[in-house]
Amino acid sequence: MTVRPEIKPLLRVLAGEHEAIPPIWLMRQAGRYLPEYRKIREQVGSFLDLCFDAKRAAEITLQPVRRFAFDAAILFSDILVVPYALGQKMWFEDGEGPKLDALASPSALKTLRRKIDQARLEPVYEAIGRVKQDLPPAVALLGFCGAPWTVATYMIAGYGTIDQLPARLFAYRHPQALAQLIDVLVEASVDYLIRQFAAGVDAVQIFDTWAGVLPANEFRKWCIEPCARMIAAVRKRIPGAKIIGFPRGAATQLERYIEAVAVDAVGLDWTVELAFARERIQKRRPIQGNLDPLALVGGGAALDRSIDAILDAFGQGPFIFNLGHGVLPDTPVAHVERLVSRVRRGPARR
Repeated sequence: MTVRPEIKPLLRVLAGEHEAIPPIWLMRQAGRYLPEYRKIREQVGSFLDLCFDAKRAAEITLQPVRRFAFDAAILFSDILVVPYALGQKMWFEDGEGPKLDALASPSALKTLRRKIDQARLEPVYEAIGRVKQDLPPAVALLGFCGAPWTVATYMIAGYGTIDQLPARLFAYRHPQALAQLIDVLVEASVDYLIRQFAAGVDAVQIFDTWAGVLPANEFRKWCIEPCARMIAAVRKRIPGAKIIGFPRGAATQLERYIEAVAVDAVGLDWTVELAFARERIQKRRPIQGNLDPLALVGGGAALDRSIDAILDAFGQGPFIFNLGHGVLPDTPVAHVERLVSRVRRGPARR
């Protein structure tokens, strides 16, 4: 039996509807803060192996939904599986994150495939199918990918840096080469998202984690334009595809972003001022966010005040409660339980 999507609160919000109790999920809700995740992680050699173990990836995706009854599950994977499927060597080092063979010069782009190797990504699609079978009917399943600019920053540097300086310099010194890489990533990401929808996701999120390091003109060129092209291409194949955009650090550029990028909702990082977002963004598009992940680590009265301020600011319009970035590894489970309980009490009981 096919479940009607309108019974899923998150999808109703993506359609522009208001929910009295906003749906809630958290970026990086499956991860190291959960003991059940750590138990599985100990059994697998590398993080990359875990991403491509369909059975375990599905189990990890479901863990936070079972524990917290979130309104969405987000596929357990990594944004860098796309460069891996384009032929770039990738590995993960404990305590240091992902590593890639850096594309340090324009000539290095020749080492990449022009098309994504879908065979390498089959375990991802299998994991989606496994999750779909076990997900409660009212819970949405989210897929995702990295935005072309953000993925390119890792591909060029070979690792994550504090400000992605290598990619920013590459953009100034070799704009044509970067444009070629962005074109490859746009096409690969479109193919990847379409396959995720075909495998069973209800919606996807595009993570542009490093959008905020770009000045205005570069933001338009490397963030807005590629994401707009991606979404148009996905919807050409899948009309009505539900897509959330998350341009972290965009600040006042958020208005330009939603004018040009046809996302169904926009994710806000924790630095976005609440009144600005309510008056200038939420009136034009559903929003998602934007609790400071450190407030969740800290807990207590400060956490309660932060939750209430967000609910008071956004609770009268189409809104999905989330963090302003991912759950931090040292987040106490009890604080997440407190967060979910407080969001779901409703305005009269807080």
